[in-house]
Amino acid sequence: MSTPDIAWGAGRLLSFARAPLVMGVINATGDSFFAGSRAGDLDSGLALARRMILEGADILDIGGESTRPGADYVEAREERLRVAPLVAAIRRESGIVISVDTRKADVAEAGLDAGADIVNDVSALADDGRMRDLVAARRVPVVLMHRRGDPKTMQRAPYYAEPVLEISAELQASVASALEGGIERGMIIVDPGIGFGKRPCDNLAILRGIPRLKELGFPLLIGLSRKSFLGKLLGDIPPEERLAATVVADTYAAIAGADILRVHDVKEAAQTRVILSAIEGG
Repeated sequence: MSTPDIAWGAGRLLSFARAPLVMGVINATGDSFFAGSRAGDLDSGLALARRMILEGADILDIGGESTRPGADYVEAREERLRVAPLVAAIRRESGIVISVDTRKADVAEAGLDAGADIVNDVSALADDGRMRDLVAARRVPVVLMHRRGDPKTMQRAPYYAEPVLEISAELQASVASALEGGIERGMIIVDPGIGFGKRPCDNLAILRGIPRLKELGFPLLIGLSRKSFLGKLLGDIPPEERLAATVVADTYAAIAGADILRVHDVKEAAQTRVILSAIEGG
């Protein structure tokens, strides 16, 4: 069954006819685990956005707070100053779909006011009581990501007996809360949160369980780009050496039914989509 398109605002559209869509990661912070995604100032962030657009990105995901394991909390004011000017600068140049990667309503609001289209919340609206109301009022798409704990603590002995079943049930609870708060069903995207309070075996189970997660009935985002479980599988190689592993895992996810791939390396993800499309097209 095909994934329904998401339409909002004045002619804004996410069409999954060419799925998987490619979401390029831009981190307006020096604390991201992968140096290649960091944009320490407005000029470098804009240059990275321009490159990703040329390479075939469908969505740009702009974040101002690292959510890697062990990362420190960033105050909303500082995060706004990192995110909103970059969103505004990109929007002045391009009509590309822009996502704000934040768990704070103040930052999401500033990003939307600056021209962003989507809220990508790693807490699935749980960390800020205002976030659900904001998304409902603005009638924009929202990514609900599964996570246990917070970035500071989430990798301290996580455990699942049945990873896919438990993650699916917890995502269903997040969806129910969003719907109760007035967010439209057709505006919801789900993300199983690879690497967020997960062991390597759990991350692999998520990939194998993509067909089960698709049964939730929402577009499915997979974000595994250069993450540590890939490095561990290959002898603890660093993030800079995980591109090939990322491409292989993203290819598996795409074949299994992922609708959006969140990546640091847009060109390779876009090329992967072209090759898969050619193979499937016969």
